[in-house]
Amino acid sequence: MFYVGVDVGTASVRAALVTREGLLQSTAEEPISIWEPQADHYVQSSSEIWAKCCGVVQRVVSGVERSQVRGIGFDATCSLVVLDQRFQPVSVCKDGDRDKNVVMWMDHRAAEQAVRITGTGHQVLSQVGGVMSPEMQPPKLLWLKENLRESCWNKAAHFFDLPDFLSWKATGSLTRSLCTLVCKWTYCPPEGWDDSFWTTIELTDLLENNYSKIGNVTCSPGSPMGQGLTAEAAADLGLDPGTAVGASLIDAHAGGLGVIGADVGGLNLPCEHQPITSRVAMICGTSTCHMAISQKPLFVPGVWGPCLSAMVPGFWLNEGGQSATGRLVDHMVKGHGAYTQLQEQAKQRCPYAGENIYSYLNSHLKTMTSSPVDLLTSSLHVWPDFHGNRSPLADPTLKGMVVGLTCSQTLEDLALLYLATVQALALGTLHILEAMKEAGHDIKTIFLCGGLSKNPLYVKVHANATGLPVVLPDQAEAVLVGAAVLGACASQDYNSIQEAMAKMAKVGNVVWPDDEVKGFYKKKYRVFLRLVDHQREYQTLMNPR
Repeated sequence: MFYVGVDVGTASVRAALVTREGLLQSTAEEPISIWEPQADHYVQSSSEIWAKCCGVVQRVVSGVERSQVRGIGFDATCSLVVLDQRFQPVSVCKDGDRDKNVVMWMDHRAAEQAVRITGTGHQVLSQVGGVMSPEMQPPKLLWLKENLRESCWNKAAHFFDLPDFLSWKATGSLTRSLCTLVCKWTYCPPEGWDDSFWTTIELTDLLENNYSKIGNVTCSPGSPMGQGLTAEAAADLGLDPGTAVGASLIDAHAGGLGVIGADVGGLNLPCEHQPITSRVAMICGTSTCHMAISQKPLFVPGVWGPCLSAMVPGFWLNEGGQSATGRLVDHMVKGHGAYTQLQEQAKQRCPYAGENIYSYLNSHLKTMTSSPVDLLTSSLHVWPDFHGNRSPLADPTLKGMVVGLTCSQTLEDLALLYLATVQALALGTLHILEAMKEAGHDIKTIFLCGGLSKNPLYVKVHANATGLPVVLPDQAEAVLVGAAVLGACASQDYNSIQEAMAKMAKVGNVVWPDDEVKGFYKKKYRVFLRLVDHQREYQTLMNPR
């Protein structure tokens, strides 16, 4: 028997056919369009996304009998989908293009609305670290009402988080996942929506018909949705009608399911013989999410949550994050004056396959010193918030900083800037983990997955900077395994999410921190924290109140 996991990331749609034991049998991927109609506006098309989902699923199931596929699960970015009364797309752009009906997660058009919502001091903000992020849905909804009232807001009848849109397309069910509503919409079980919050932020019209526009029926991730696949969706996906569909997850949360529950017996990890709450899942790609769970609610300033049953049913979730990680590394490397030389050198080393530029940089760093490469950046420091700080400072106005630049632009300079950027991201992770620790989390091991987990330097630097062992999954595409866990749970082949992830998530490799660089990172972390103090001092000097 098999399960299908579908992952809609920032720039692509992926699917995998996964066995009961969590092994990937086949995978497929298709790119999806991203439009940037103006600064800080990022939009997509729900019609294109669904079409690409159908295409990749058809490819991965083409070699098996349809009856062998027991369930399917979807995960996606926490983007906002807008549809009208007939479930047709409604434009979220000023040009009125109906194909562009998705406000992406990284769209920061609603920064000013987020600040105003934070200023209300409403009690629901305690679930999001006390600060409303422009990446959440309430400020985006408020922006649409204030800026596109006629062309969008008055026409809209359904606002979906993208994961819920996908499960609706598959089953016709309007039931929303607790993962999306609790984490991104301020829904609080068991009480539900807080009328006073929506009234306070002047979105009272969402209360109409018992919140029909944003959802009034919820369920835990992995719960069976409707009657399974509709006939239309089954035909589009190449599966049997009635195939079980699990309630969806945000993509980072699916990655969490794909790694955090793995059996670590015999590996001598500090989390062995400890509750699952001693682990943190890091899902790192374009951005990075840090998922920590607890048996009781823990309130971490600047960190989203606590959210009940948002990832693992019955556990409270805190979600830290960095808005630009893989995207930042690409930005720093590709914008450097020696980037063309880097491409040429990588191609010369492997002219037929074309060596990955990051593999080349990792190798090049080792030729620059006989000591640990970490030590090369003693005089070069980066503050990585080029797209604002999501956690733990929760300040979208922060900017990036580089301290220690010279006039030189050699390949060696590029390699050092790349290393310093990766180190800054790791120190940002440490900053988040320290905030979680102060609030009561006892994290002993990092479980890492996502695109950046395939970069050995990124993994090793995170182990060294945090002083914690980093566990990598056996299956390279852990997010897809997590999505498949939803389908396995919905099929009732497993009795619970916990049972399914324990059977389907497996450890591949463990990377341990080096004691030799422990002191170096203590010093570098102190410098790291000083950078943001200086930036805020500059802001105060230039913009006195």
